[in-house]
Amino acid sequence: MPPALAVRPWGCDQFGVKRSVLIPLTIAGLFGLLMAALLLPATFLFPGAGLPWRPVGDAAQHAVAQRFFIASDWGWPPLDIGLMGGLNLAFADGIPLLALPLKAVREWLPPGFHGIGLWYAIAWATLPPAAAWAFAGTGERRPLPLLCMAVAAVSMPAFIMRFGHAALCGHTVLWLGLGLYLRLVDEARPRKRGLWAGAVLLQAATLLIHPYLAVMTLALLAAVPATLLLRGRNFIGAALGMAAALAGVVGVMAAFGYLGAVGDGQRWYGAFALNLLSPIWPFRSFFLGGLVGTEIDATGHGGWEGYNWLGTGLILALFLVVLGHGRTALRGLRSHAGLVAVCLGLTLLAVSMRVGLGHAVLLDLGTPPAALEQFRASGRFFWPVGAAILLGVAAVLSRAGRTGTIALAALAVLQFIDAAPQRAAFSAWAAQRPDWRIDADRLRPAIAAATRVTLVPSWVCTSPDDHETREAILELLALISENPRPVNTMYAARWRVPPVCEPVAGAPAPGELRLTWRNGRWE
Repeated sequence: MPPALAVRPWGCDQFGVKRSVLIPLTIAGLFGLLMAALLLPATFLFPGAGLPWRPVGDAAQHAVAQRFFIASDWGWPPLDIGLMGGLNLAFADGIPLLALPLKAVREWLPPGFHGIGLWYAIAWATLPPAAAWAFAGTGERRPLPLLCMAVAAVSMPAFIMRFGHAALCGHTVLWLGLGLYLRLVDEARPRKRGLWAGAVLLQAATLLIHPYLAVMTLALLAAVPATLLLRGRNFIGAALGMAAALAGVVGVMAAFGYLGAVGDGQRWYGAFALNLLSPIWPFRSFFLGGLVGTEIDATGHGGWEGYNWLGTGLILALFLVVLGHGRTALRGLRSHAGLVAVCLGLTLLAVSMRVGLGHAVLLDLGTPPAALEQFRASGRFFWPVGAAILLGVAAVLSRAGRTGTIALAALAVLQFIDAAPQRAAFSAWAAQRPDWRIDADRLRPAIAAATRVTLVPSWVCTSPDDHETREAILELLALISENPRPVNTMYAARWRVPPVCEPVAGAPAPGELRLTWRNGRWE
């Protein structure tokens, strides 16, 4: 075993990026930009008003929320969307981290601009260098292994296939969290205040992307004092740093209006869980995708949130590590026992109280604690576990001499090829241009002339099973968001004050445009 691995296992680079590492990090960033340019059309990246096509799905919700937020006056809390009655932007997944600076420069933005498409480009461009930086935390300095990590990480299926939900594509923060973990458990590093300051900033920024990601990065930071404790080292400083990161999260939640939010009251935890076969279920795999036709699911909800196929390259490399480098891997796992414990905890959280194996529920542990209902899409919590597996496999292979480096390169190549169907699905989704189902040309002048728009029925007055009406409401909101006017409704995952169904009565007020969904059309 190399002396560096024995003395400073998997964590020995300085916080300042050394010149030898800066070059591969730059190349990794350029690679990410190239991938974004190849996958995303210009009209997707820089949308505007008056287009002959409409946004769809969750991305439509995010775009609507951002447009209304950018057009609203500044308020308090800072994320309140005044034109939507004070709905918090974060509860409509509007990516506050990007929306806030866009709102600050709104006078220079083209009409109808929103940053949802731009966010996808940011996610793809930043993930490869973030993964390479995390890998450098293991002590790796050679350009080839670092670039292999960048390619393999941006080819992780769980990252690519989140394209339907913009904010949750921000897997860059997971790699930054892993990189901070490795540096913070480095016992040869005498001063870590700067790193913990960076950890606090990472937590604040991640919360302003999406709370699910913030929980994941917070868990990775919690692994720092846990690892030091299990090594028998002084963990008090790390525990204080972790407390500061947690305090930063609570502070941002309080300042930006996150506290007190509630969902729709339905009990969903366990419905969108990680199936035990998900990591090895090759849906949309280039090499093995012909074996399966859809995600694996045991709960009756499609298995989408639990999709976590690891990729052919990573699975083969994992077998190679277990069979040929088992002792080195075990030493690494023991040295990072706190991270292992956190990953096990995240996996249990992802699996949920209803343990699915294939198409059957293997074990049902009953009603979950109410606190877990905040994490109803629990299958997502395996994302950092998959990233940690890739990082650990790469660390073992990179220390196995020339053969290991060749194996790492093969991992990256196989992973990249295996993800081709996933990239194709993402690119096709970004390029779709569905026509408006409403008479957009007729409605645009009426919306522009109105002082307020009222939709009947509102979202909360519509049955969750009435998909046609809800899709029609979201489509009309997307049209209104091109030239935002105060509206009476919006789709959001959570609310500080849950809306109630109040039937609209009486004649429209002066300047009010009232639109009623009747017989499959807006009247």
